Amino acid sequence: MSATDAKNKFGQLLEMARTEPVRIQKNGRDVGVLVSPEQFAAMENQSAARKVRPAIEDLMQRSMSRRKSLYEALAK
Repeated sequence: MSATDAKNKFGQLLEMARTEPVRIQKNGRDVGVLVSPEQFAAMENQSAARKVRPAIEDLMQRSMSRRKSLYEALAK
């Protein structure tokens, strides 16, 4: 959808975004994407999950290296 159409048909744009992302173009190139609140929340959750996992793995590796003898003793 062009930026002009998005401006002139804002209500329609909002309805379209409820079912699928809508790309907004200006001069033939994408300048924005409108998504539903549910889609946005899902994208935020995916993004947060990617950031947390490496941090957790890093903490686990540091803990294992610091307490290696304790973990080996417990494993016996």
